[in-house]
Amino acid sequence: MTMIDTHAHIYLDVFDPDLDEMMERAVEENVEKIYMPNVDDTSIDRMFEVEEKYDLCFCMMGLHPCSVNAKFEKQLYIVEDWLGKRSFSAIGEIGTDLYWDKAFWEQQKEAFKIQVEWAKDFQLPVAIHCRESINETIVMVEELKDDNLRGVFHCFTGDLEQAHKIIELGFYLGIGGISTFKNGGLDKVLPEVSLDHLVLETDSPYLAPTPYRGKRNEPSYVGLVAAKLSELKGISLAEVKDLTTKNANQLFTPS
Repeated sequence: MTMIDTHAHIYLDVFDPDLDEMMERAVEENVEKIYMPNVDDTSIDRMFEVEEKYDLCFCMMGLHPCSVNAKFEKQLYIVEDWLGKRSFSAIGEIGTDLYWDKAFWEQQKEAFKIQVEWAKDFQLPVAIHCRESINETIVMVEELKDDNLRGVFHCFTGDLEQAHKIIELGFYLGIGGISTFKNGGLDKVLPEVSLDHLVLETDSPYLAPTPYRGKRNEPSYVGLVAAKLSELKGISLAEVKDLTTKNANQLFTPS
């Protein structure tokens, strides 16, 4: 059974020493697609190079909230320019972040709303980052929602109420390594959420699942996330892989 890693930054230089070997491990674990979210203008060229080299890699285009500052408009011009030049799998990684820096909160919200409107125009899904800002982001999505808006709340770590709100908006929950953490909290949420609303991700190189916690994450570890979902939901691993793959293919299929 194949799997899809819906969120992995495998173009970062931490993978340079063994990128080919890392990709071979992903293929050996039956990872059939890897979706790569952009960060800002510094990550674009390398991301394109990885996509060109490996047939299973697909680029998103967007401005990460942690790269939003007082001059974010210049970054958005670059994103918009690329959206007009070629096709992308999604608008991402976009969103909000109140964990690292609250100084540019208003700019983050503006950048998010602009990019959501582009996603509607191009009929692309959005990959949403919302660290320490999930409630605020849900409210913004509720305000912006229409029939052309779809996507995934990447790296979901919320509670059951937040999960239900996101699902009601027609969005998927991106489930990664945190689901395997002893005190990650998702063991209380995921058993109550239908697999119909979940996709797998690694967020490589970050948030490696147990037993690799604290080490570099990579797409081949997505099977550990699938195995944890199988355990939490009391269903077969094959069923988890099958349905999350179908969900990912539906998410990234043009509307």
